[in-house]
Amino acid sequence: MSETNTTRNSKIITGTVVGNRMDKTAVVQSHRRVAHKVYPKFVSRRVKYKVHDEENSLNVGDTVRIVETRPLSRDKRWRLLDVLEKVPMGPEKSGS
Repeated sequence: MSETNTTRNSKIITGTVVGNRMDKTAVVQSHRRVAHKVYPKFVSRRVKYKVHDEENSLNVGDTVRIVETRPLSRDKRWRLLDVLEKVPMGPEKSGS
């Protein structure tokens, strides 16, 4: 079975990469707006997902789509589907 196949009930989420310091893992943050139960207003909620990134190709700031998959580790249950927008890498600063 190929890894590119997704089942009908798989959740697909769009988010922004906020961390990529782990090997083959990135942290993706997703925002959503929900109605408050008591007050007539919308509240912004965020959630962070640990995503499997096989090629270590993601950088902080990239916009990606992720899909739910089987548990890959204790915290990873998502894998990278595709990159919607890449952030250009600037010149690295030397820490002297």
